Amino acid sequence: MIDSQTIERIIDAARIEEVVGDFVSLRRRGANLIGLCPFHSEKTGSFSVSPARGIFKCFGCGEGGNSVNFVMKHEHLSYPEALKYLANKYNIEVIEKELTSEEKEKQSERASLLHANSFAADFYAKYMSENPTGIAIGKSYFYERGISEQTIEKFKLGYAPEKNVLIDEAKRNGISAEILLKAGLVGQSEDGRYYDRFRDRVMFPIHSPSGQIVGFGGRILQKKENVGKYINSPDTDVYNKSRELYGVYLAANAIAKANCCYLVEGNIDVLSMFQTGLQNTVASCGTALTPEQVRLIKRYTQNITVIYDGDEAGIKATMKAINLILSEGMNVRTVLLPDGDDPDSFAKKHNADEVINYLTQNQTDFIRYKINVSEPKINGDPIKQAEMISDIIKDIAVVPDELLREEYAKECSKLLNISIETIYGKIGEIKRLKVSSNEYQVSRQDQQALNQKNENLIPDTKILNTKNNKIDRLEKELLIFAIKCGKTPIVYADNEQSFTAAEFIAENFKAANLKFSNPFYENIFYDFVEKVSSRKYQIESTENRLPDAHHSLLDNNKEIETYFKYHPDPQVSQFAAEIFIEQYTLSNIYKEKEHILEELPVPPDEDNFEDVHTYNDALEDYTRRERLFVQEQNLMKRKEQEKIEELLSKIIRVFGEYVNELALNEKKRAVAALRATPLQETETINQIQQEIVEINRKIKEFSKPLGNRAIVKIL
Repeated sequence: MIDSQTIERIIDAARIEEVVGDFVSLRRRGANLIGLCPFHSEKTGSFSVSPARGIFKCFGCGEGGNSVNFVMKHEHLSYPEALKYLANKYNIEVIEKELTSEEKEKQSERASLLHANSFAADFYAKYMSENPTGIAIGKSYFYERGISEQTIEKFKLGYAPEKNVLIDEAKRNGISAEILLKAGLVGQSEDGRYYDRFRDRVMFPIHSPSGQIVGFGGRILQKKENVGKYINSPDTDVYNKSRELYGVYLAANAIAKANCCYLVEGNIDVLSMFQTGLQNTVASCGTALTPEQVRLIKRYTQNITVIYDGDEAGIKATMKAINLILSEGMNVRTVLLPDGDDPDSFAKKHNADEVINYLTQNQTDFIRYKINVSEPKINGDPIKQAEMISDIIKDIAVVPDELLREEYAKECSKLLNISIETIYGKIGEIKRLKVSSNEYQVSRQDQQALNQKNENLIPDTKILNTKNNKIDRLEKELLIFAIKCGKTPIVYADNEQSFTAAEFIAENFKAANLKFSNPFYENIFYDFVEKVSSRKYQIESTENRLPDAHHSLLDNNKEIETYFKYHPDPQVSQFAAEIFIEQYTLSNIYKEKEHILEELPVPPDEDNFEDVHTYNDALEDYTRRERLFVQEQNLMKRKEQEKIEELLSKIIRVFGEYVNELALNEKKRAVAALRATPLQETETINQIQQEIVEINRKIKEFSKPLGNRAIVKIL
């Protein structure tokens, strides 16, 4: 058995476009890639790959899923064999063994650590937004740094109080001090007492690419002796700082869309760039850039622009980053900001267009960057000049692509006026040294030889198409509504009882005593409801319930999408690809609501104006902008209300069709039984007639909860 941590590492490493690209020629179309489907014969490409979402989908034959699903289908492998194939491709060691009771307990502990982190993030955020001390210290700091309320909410920023409040609050919520210690949220003194590791710091939760909070960064606001300005979570079972990037969860889609990632040094840099509109920005988590972090970016784009500070330390870090990025086969460009600026300060001084224009006009390849920053230090010294040239050639030598390496060599020869033969000679020398270090890669043929095909172990994915009738179609529609709109709020107008869209569907199934006729849909639906709802439903156990892939409630639509795309059941992840791929969209109302409104204007301060006329002009302008802001907010609320009403009406319509179709089938069955019953069997005839009457009564009764009382409003 392959343990869950190894499976996560394999899935994180396996870029869908790389895996598919081994077998299919892909070309870019917008944020996606398209090609000819390898699973059926076609002349026009209907096969789509979404690097940002990590899934593929053929709109011709219907095949879809994640990288594991693709390998299973294409290479005719079982799920474990496909995982081994990808582990071999990405040089990840897999040791199969039966999990001991201690290992099973460790997996459960991992879920507890994630829950503790999620709880802590909510606690820190709530303390900063509601507690007077948190507002005065934490929120004031972020406001002073120009961080808006919307950005604070998006990144779940918070403040850890000076006293050990977190420990007591966690205990009241069933989280032990031992779990907090293992999560790195608390420390333990020599006398055994626990203390909050991050006390009196503003908090930056660190999200994994799937959206789970795996660690924290904390910044102290008041200088103290022998206390570090920044501290980060220690490495735990769920957090390794060398593998995480700050901001990647919110930046992933923007990186894929822009086909470029801006790499900065600090968390505040990320926040400021994000606010400016450059949402495709990430930072390493309190460590120098690592190969794992570069590979994480590579999941979304081949292009990285490094924007580190312009001081000596920033330039040195940029030099190291360049070599690392090139060695991973990625394209790197650099930007040197004006003297005294870092990404945070530069973003605050300029609007989005100005920042983008500056980055576009001033980004250079790594050769020009190294020449520009080195020339002032060289000052005609031939030894330093030779060191710079040698350093540049070392970077060129690590480029894996031969054609690109040759182009860089030509550029280096032209800019530095040295012969191409000298450069090639130096590259050859570096490569010979590299070979002697016994670097080895397994060829694709070797990988295939190591993975023996076993047709008998392929799971039956035909379950997705077991029924091709109206009931099956309507059940599928309801399931898609539940998954894609699961957290949308719905309120009954008569009693103000609040439901999410998923709970609303579950409640009506419960009210009508219905169950899905397709067992696969039923398993997915109730597994999903358990993951998004704190309500407890009496769910009738069904055969082959889905394996548990998540131990805490899913908080938002993006977490829901990630949960299903990387579900351990291959059939579920294949189904997720079908409903989450870009071309298959139900409506724009299922997209996450974007905060596009500006913040409420700040009234002018009379003391800042020289005369009453300029103050009155500013006051008039403020009044006008405030009025426009309120109007725009009201308009957005009305639009959101209309979207939710549209969603509800669609659910009601589909549910109505579904119930009517079920009833019609029952009627047909009853009428057929009635016709087949001999006239002399009057008792049987009466029973069937009463059954038909009961069916009609149930239809009328069930229509009540789906009538006018289901009116929604914005929560």
